[in-house]
Amino acid sequence: MSRIPRLFVISGPSGAGKGTLVSLLRKRRPDLGLTVSATTRKPREGETPNVSYYFVTEDTFSAWVAEGAFLEHAGNYGNRYGTLWSEVNPHLKAGRSVILEIDVQGGFNVRKAFPDAVLIFIMPPSIEDLEARLRHRGTETEEQIQKRLKRAIAELELAPQYDEIVVNDDRKRACSELVALIDSYETDERN
Repeated sequence: MSRIPRLFVISGPSGAGKGTLVSLLRKRRPDLGLTVSATTRKPREGETPNVSYYFVTEDTFSAWVAEGAFLEHAGNYGNRYGTLWSEVNPHLKAGRSVILEIDVQGGFNVRKAFPDAVLIFIMPPSIEDLEARLRHRGTETEEQIQKRLKRAIAELELAPQYDEIVVNDDRKRACSELVALIDSYETDERN
């Protein structure tokens, strides 16, 4: 069975488990292309430049925006993030589907630039679970956690505008659902 290369956007609120699910997905489907986003924020502990993100200056980011280098870009918590066309196009041209793990605002920006993109929203089981996950990470201050929770509530209201919703209540089950969704779009069962 031949596959149709697609652009998949995986979004959801901070703490929903997007990164964990994408990591599990890539183990089951290593053929999927994964992009590295650019950001103006500083690296966090454990992040590797040019692997986790392209960590760039504000000037570099602005120059890339002016050059039209981004498929999508947006501001988020005082920093800028974006997906470079140069990260997406080689995968699609090689016949591989691509996964973008980006925030909800970025997902809608991708839809504007790339209408055939498939938007998949990762939903936490509850706002209480989301808060617990954010606190467990130990990377944000109380003020940052409250900002992320407030934003998460607004983002959860946008979930119905996505093509698909996957509830991340159990990582293995949610990953299996994600794999099945991607398979169905690549084999044209959904069109």
